[in-house]
Amino acid sequence: MQKPFLSDEQWEKIQPLLPKKKRRQLRGRPWADDRRVLEGILWGLKTGARWRDLPKEYPSPSTCGRRL
Repeated sequence: MQKPFLSDEQWEKIQPLLPKKKRRQLRGRPWADDRRVLEGILWGLKTGARWRDLPKEYPSPSTCGRRL
């Protein structure tokens, strides 16, 4: 696993700025963890790699790309 891009202090400052989660339907996937998604987005922006090359430790490439 890679070293996180965000420290706990940075995450505590960013988390309140994120939109609140909407109620999910009874069917479908559970909401992906916001911090892991943001880490995936930061990985993609830092490396310049394609979303499909996103490491497995992050949520799916479509999730990270959609939330960006």
